[in-house]
Amino acid sequence: MTKSRLVIGGLSLFLVTACSTTGVNKKNDPDKVIPSIIFDTDMGPDYDDIGAIAVLHALADSGECEILATVASDAHPSIAPTIEVFNRYFGRDSLPVGAAVQGAPDFTAQNGWNDTLINIFAPDVRIKSYPDAVSVYRRMLASQPDNSVTIVTVGFFSNISALLDSQPDEYSPLNGIDLVKTKVKQLVAMAGAFPEGVEFNVNEHASAAVNAMNKWPKPILFSGFEIGFKIFTGGKVAAQGGDNPVSKGYAYNLKTYTKEGESNRNSWDLTAVLVAVRNPADYFYVNGPGKFIVREDGSNTWDPTTDGGHYFLSHKYPYNHVADVIDGLLLQGVSRRQ
Repeated sequence: MTKSRLVIGGLSLFLVTACSTTGVNKKNDPDKVIPSIIFDTDMGPDYDDIGAIAVLHALADSGECEILATVASDAHPSIAPTIEVFNRYFGRDSLPVGAAVQGAPDFTAQNGWNDTLINIFAPDVRIKSYPDAVSVYRRMLASQPDNSVTIVTVGFFSNISALLDSQPDEYSPLNGIDLVKTKVKQLVAMAGAFPEGVEFNVNEHASAAVNAMNKWPKPILFSGFEIGFKIFTGGKVAAQGGDNPVSKGYAYNLKTYTKEGESNRNSWDLTAVLVAVRNPADYFYVNGPGKFIVREDGSNTWDPTTDGGHYFLSHKYPYNHVADVIDGLLLQGVSRRQ
């Protein structure tokens, strides 16, 4: 997604541990619990979503998390199929893929990178019909242990808002708020600018963001605009080449999407995935608790005096330190399938 406007936040420390509660027991270490992830992405128009889903699959490959489902928050017809392209490449063909709910933003990148990857790797996904994201959310949440699911959203809050407004159905007798309260551990969101600003994922569907923030009943960890803006990745996996959608996706976009001469891309969405799976304090300061407030015009501000169960990241290390970790995961995920 195209981001805009950055503001730097404070530096108070609060430790949020990604693997400290109910989840899935790691097979080679029965005492270690790994996070169970539902990944919610606009998968465009920007292409850092490519890196985000690749990092998520790489972490799952190494046994650090379990992916439960992947859903689109952008209603353009190429988005859900693009998600399936990556799920297939990483050997997780059976992962549920959900289409964005009605009313979600509907557009993609002008350079057509989604269609390019679909045409190369899985043209058959164009004719598939995908269930709506809320039905995927409700089905997956209802099947999981209480307080066990981490939702990672790196796009619009369209699906989250609709999930919270959902009513009992064949999957659960609980309404959306109660289902989230029962089954979800935390939400990790690439969203907002701290301590205030205007950011694309929030601003583009502001009414959904307002509704989601007003009703969400569990903790939220934000990786704001200013985090990924300073961390540049993707050039190494693009340069490595190979017949895979990660390398080809980065290489294509570095030539046609970014400014001439740029060899990497900002890592907005990738940082959210990293801290949803691994301990965020290993890479960033975690600030809070406080309250993330979204105004009706799509701008946001941070209230440090109210405990809304919200936290946000700020930089701890030189930017290349985290970039090297992320680039390593991108290369790891691709190299296992070369």
